[in-house]
Amino acid sequence: MMANPRRNSFSNFNSTNNPVFSLENPLQQTQSFSLSSLIVFLKRPHAFPFLLSIFLLLTWVSLRLQHFHHYSSSQQSLQSQETQNWRRDSEDEQANLVRFTSSFPSRISRDKRGWLLNPVTIAQDVGLPGGALTCSSVHVGQIRPGGMRGNHRHYTCNETFIIWGAETKFRLENHMIDKGYAEVTVGAEEVAVATSPSRSAHALVNVDPIRTAFLLGCQDSTVTYNNSTTDFNVWKDLL
Repeated sequence: MMANPRRNSFSNFNSTNNPVFSLENPLQQTQSFSLSSLIVFLKRPHAFPFLLSIFLLLTWVSLRLQHFHHYSSSQQSLQSQETQNWRRDSEDEQANLVRFTSSFPSRISRDKRGWLLNPVTIAQDVGLPGGALTCSSVHVGQIRPGGMRGNHRHYTCNETFIIWGAETKFRLENHMIDKGYAEVTVGAEEVAVATSPSRSAHALVNVDPIRTAFLLGCQDSTVTYNNSTTDFNVWKDLL
């Protein structure tokens, strides 16, 4: 008995075009298969090293982020403490001077042995203008109670001073002030850094009744005191 060709054609048409007989979405099949495969894999014993590796990686990333946050916070705190450990009020600024406390940390290195600093970089670090850029000439000395050093003006060099040991008055020529100079007193327990630009007179006077003051002077060129590049006895009230 012969098959009805029209019936076969109609059946083929329905099987290929009717949505009821169409295949499932390939993307959905892929996702379902991937999820099932992952679940099966995780249930197997050899998935443990894989999971352990993922856990260790996430732990490392977390610790790195915590370390970065802690480092950033520490740096901000350190900068804030350093700013508090050196003081520069308006009078100090007029005198080109910065004084340091004994607290730690500080711009100067201080421990149970005492303090230590670089006389050139310390002035630059705290933003003092007019200091020596190099130490072509260095002198270290003491000022006994009632004694004075300086009271002169150099025309050919910038100078940086480190002052410590006793209550010491520092005077710097400054024509932005009515009296023509700025004057501050460094405490006996303080360490001070001061700068004297070229053509600016300076003087240091020990006003402590007992202690001896000490200073280190750093000049960025060699000064010859027997020629016209230096003016002496600038302030008569200090003589």
